[in-house]
Amino acid sequence: MIKIAVLVSGSGSNLQALIDANLSGSIVGVISNKAEAYALERAKKAGIDTAIIEHKQFPNREAFDAVMHQQLLDWNVDLVILAGFMRILSADFVQKWQGKMVNIHPSLLPHYKGMRTHQRVLNTGDVLHGCTVHYVTAELDAGQALTQGVVKVNLHDTVATLAERVHALEHLIYPQAVEWICNGTIQHLDNGQVLYKGQLLEQPIQFCKF
Repeated sequence: MIKIAVLVSGSGSNLQALIDANLSGSIVGVISNKAEAYALERAKKAGIDTAIIEHKQFPNREAFDAVMHQQLLDWNVDLVILAGFMRILSADFVQKWQGKMVNIHPSLLPHYKGMRTHQRVLNTGDVLHGCTVHYVTAELDAGQALTQGVVKVNLHDTVATLAERVHALEHLIYPQAVEWICNGTIQHLDNGQVLYKGQLLEQPIQFCKF
């Protein structure tokens, strides 16, 4: 059984979606860089070990990441899930977990990497928006996409309404992508290629909700 750790900074709604999904893998620990993150309460209610590693207590990003890396090793983690973890990870940490760490981003990557994605979509008048589960690489939001949730942008959408609908899709596609990794439907090969049901994954699997 694959052992999973989830990294969080906030309320943990995506963590809750993963807990509720009854994955074939086991969530063995949750790490937060903020002691007040409600995600920690969600983990405790589910009987999952937690660790608070506050980034402000470290002189630099590398020192913080080193302690977090050791905690993951202590839990014998196979897969790291970023779920609202609001820290940029060092290149060394990412390299150590290459092919074993995934993130969800609120846009249809490769479009709109970075922040303020909902506002940027509204500014450009895009018809479609959504979210993407992808492997984490040293380049921001650039790892191979696994699944995407797609929504239609309505004429009267605001940042708030768009964010709400995209967030709901995150709770659908993130547990699905993680489950596919757990049961071997998605495989990350040593050469960096990704397989879906034994075939090379060239485009993310899309889920649409119009």
